[in-house]
Amino acid sequence: MSDPLDDVRLWPGRAAVAWADTAGPPTKGSEGWSGPVEEPFPWASVTKLVSAVAVWVAVEEGTAAWEDPVGPPGSTLAHLLAHASGLAANSDRVLAVPGTRRVYSNRGFEVAAEHVAAASGLPFATYATEAVLNPLGMGTTEMAGSPASGASGPLTDLMRLARELASPTLVSPATHREATAVCFPGLAGVLPGFGPQESNDWGLGVEIRDGKAPHWTGATNNPATFGHFGRSGSLLWVDPVASIVMVSLSDLPFGPWAADAWPRLADSVLQGAASGA
Repeated sequence: MSDPLDDVRLWPGRAAVAWADTAGPPTKGSEGWSGPVEEPFPWASVTKLVSAVAVWVAVEEGTAAWEDPVGPPGSTLAHLLAHASGLAANSDRVLAVPGTRRVYSNRGFEVAAEHVAAASGLPFATYATEAVLNPLGMGTTEMAGSPASGASGPLTDLMRLARELASPTLVSPATHREATAVCFPGLAGVLPGFGPQESNDWGLGVEIRDGKAPHWTGATNNPATFGHFGRSGSLLWVDPVASIVMVSLSDLPFGPWAADAWPRLADSVLQGAASGA
């Protein structure tokens, strides 16, 4: 069987990609790396995963609570992270009653971050750095600008985040299970880049694959797969059933190339892992 990462060398632009089997300690053949893995790239919306974990930590330590009223009337901190507050993508305009539709919202993450900053007495970038980046050894990654899209860093750091999302050390297993399960199930909405979804499921800051089609993960990814992608050509997914994580960064923005290449690579990696290659 060919190396799943061989196709990456044919992608347009420059890309750094890695996958790993998280079921045990790294061994020969349990992971693959390709490209400039130590070079910083913009993460765009994959930033939301750092911000989400920071909010998970804030909730676990009692600085904030999922039920805190934040955002439009009737919205809570949980609604904001689950893109169920009704806030528009990039403004305070309210497009839906909280809990009735999945409206992807960068502004919702910013409001959630402002809430944690006020409750903790720290700028959110400082809080996220101290709560997430430093403990995970993500020393080259920087949180700048919007907590929805402003991070940049190398693939090695993104893999550290992926491993944390697969097997948490910063929050309890109970918090992790709650955050990576579907929150406000059954809400319809638009998955950016892939169109309307009858059931556009999300957890608390992570997108959950479920039965979405089309999708940016593979056809063979388990429905429980969760993660995020960004318009900068970045992605991170965790398949908790296959115990596989994948990360990618690029200097070519998301487009048709990624919608075609990412699922094929995911299926190739999963097939190789299943066959023991």
